Amino acid sequence: MNWEIFIAPYAQVVEELKIKLKGMRRQFEYEEEQSPIEFVTGRVKPKSSIIEKARRKAINPENIEEELQDIAGVRVVCQFVDDIYAVVNMLRNRHDFEIVEEKDYVSRKKDSGYRSFHVIIRYPVETIHGEKKVLAEIQIRTLAMNFWATNEHSLNYKYSGKIPTEIKSRLKRAGEAAFQLDEEMSKIKSEIQEAQRAFLRKEELKKNPRKT
Repeated sequence: MNWEIFIAPYAQVVEELKIKLKGMRRQFEYEEEQSPIEFVTGRVKPKSSIIEKARRKAINPENIEEELQDIAGVRVVCQFVDDIYAVVNMLRNRHDFEIVEEKDYVSRKKDSGYRSFHVIIRYPVETIHGEKKVLAEIQIRTLAMNFWATNEHSLNYKYSGKIPTEIKSRLKRAGEAAFQLDEEMSKIKSEIQEAQRAFLRKEELKKNPRKT
């Protein structure tokens, strides 16, 4: 397998999705509305991770494209839990890709304490050989969920997926604490957003004092 040729469409998917999702965020700003999207990141799994995951899941090399859903991954990070579902609804209303599967780990967290909403899509990419439809995963989560998941990922890497029991317990407690933070912040969402709007108006007046 030529890995550069194999990876190229996935890299294109990630770049196009990042542009589109960041564009959605800017549209809210243009209309002076609060965007449910805080920031967007993306990556393509490295060759070593693809091979390791295929081996772990007993996936034959010829089936990797259909059975590995997260070779191309984009992450949308939000401020509040209900922003996650607002983003999911916006994705459902798009016509430039097909949603294959949804996994709600926000309301039904994993045993580890992991929370996030995963949307698996089939995205059409234009190549020199014509259109190719590629699977990609969009993860939507809050800032607190992202902080927790990033640290869990680091620990999984350190311990090769076998995190010691005591650390696992601490991670689960930290996951619950992160979700409690999200819930508390959701209760004062309107206050927070009004404060943010006031700050932005103040900054805008500094740049354009004639508006006063």
